Amino acid sequence: MGLVMDGVKLLVLGMVGVYVFLILMICMMYLLQKVLAPFAAKEFEAAKAAAAAAKKSSSGASDADLEAAVAAAAFHANNK
Repeated sequence: MGLVMDGVKLLVLGMVGVYVFLILMICMMYLLQKVLAPFAAKEFEAAKAAAAAAKKSSSGASDADLEAAVAAAAFHANNK
């Protein structure tokens, strides 16, 4: 019976450790979301403006051309 109780204690300890780790990870993800939100909004606006400009400048552009323009604008906005 002693080995069974040791196994149960180890099981509970392991599950509590996993639960605490998951809670800590979720809290850190929320914190990063709050810290990085202004940077993500700036990147999104730059990419949206570049896509709109690319769409206006060439009405016959393909989707691949528009994706390339958005990627270039996001790269340019990130390296300022």
